[in-house]
Amino acid sequence: MKANYLHLAAACCGIIVASGNVKSEVPVEGLERGVLPDRWMTGGPKCMEMPEWQVHEYNPRLFILRQSGCTNYEKPFLYLLFGKDRALLLDTGAANGNLAPTLQRTVHRWLLRNGVDRMPLLVVHTHGHGDHVAGDEGLIALNDPKIPLTLIPATVDAASRAFHIPSWRESNGSVDLGERVVDVIPLPGHSDTSVAYYDRRTGILFTGDSLYPGRLYIKDFPEFETSTWRLVRFSAHQPISHILGNHIEQTRTPFVDYPTGTMYQPEEHELALSRGSLLELSDALTALQGKQRRVRLRDFTLWPKATDEAERAAEEKDYQEVNARQRKRMWDQSAPD
Repeated sequence: MKANYLHLAAACCGIIVASGNVKSEVPVEGLERGVLPDRWMTGGPKCMEMPEWQVHEYNPRLFILRQSGCTNYEKPFLYLLFGKDRALLLDTGAANGNLAPTLQRTVHRWLLRNGVDRMPLLVVHTHGHGDHVAGDEGLIALNDPKIPLTLIPATVDAASRAFHIPSWRESNGSVDLGERVVDVIPLPGHSDTSVAYYDRRTGILFTGDSLYPGRLYIKDFPEFETSTWRLVRFSAHQPISHILGNHIEQTRTPFVDYPTGTMYQPEEHELALSRGSLLELSDALTALQGKQRRVRLRDFTLWPKATDEAERAAEEKDYQEVNARQRKRMWDQSAPD
């Protein structure tokens, strides 16, 4: 079913290390091109100088927003896509993000530049975890006549109705923004409500927390396997320019990530992955033969949910220590200890 080009190496410190060849993507004519920055703002080094959100124009109809690590260590990415008839926002960010003013300013500037009076906005989610829905209430309260807003709750029932998905684990859906169709592919595994979005205009596959440069937390391992293979099959018939997830936790050094709770990441991995990364993930899952193990690959790590109470407690302690240490230095993390 899938070419097995991965070679699992010996386990190191309880984590399997794997490597493989990642194929680059071939440009496809007709896609809207765009530009990703060489580096993103993260969480410093001086939080007094950091905006709450970084707004990047990928192209005139797609904007990427990143929440500052100075407000929340998760530093999630949000995606704002404009069609002819309405816009689409993927996720609303983590706690303390204060998204509404930045989103309102971005849309108003887009309206001004394009000579448009109003643009309805559909707000959806890649899944229902707190770091992706915390801004919902702030947007609902915005009440801006230039941006009439419809918010789809991050539940299976709501998403199934909104995107006309008859079977969550077997069917796909879509949303038409007006001369811009976005496919919706349910991906339970990281969470029951996880979905991916495929933008036919740019060829970008937005994978939420199911695939990104970092720790791929897996709640339901069999579901995650099935969802990954489903995404492989879907992407085999579509041009994929980038795979963009919701976080960066990996460093620029292969196989090395930032500890959980890190707010300032000066040497972080690039955001974009390729379809080769998806194939690498698929093959790593196949090689495990159903055994839930942590597998460290070049650009991300498989991270099944810890089942041992002591292990979970140790992970929480590590996170608290890392985050507390960085928050103590958040006003000048470039200074020596």
